[in-house]
Amino acid sequence: MLTPKSGVFLMGACITGIAAVGSVFELSYGDPELGFTTTGIILAASIPLTALLFWAAVLDARANLK
Repeated sequence: MLTPKSGVFLMGACITGIAAVGSVFELSYGDPELGFTTTGIILAASIPLTALLFWAAVLDARANLK
């Protein structure tokens, strides 16, 4: 069952996933607006954060099934 808490986790996973995809496109273009270092940091942080937030959403939803 979707709870507000799991919804927030899922929203965060979506936002960080979009940030990761955007960073990949920025880096592949060759001239990122924020620079290579900043965009690389965003990419490196958003990939594991996406997985962590998604997993937290799944765990919270499973905990509230009963």
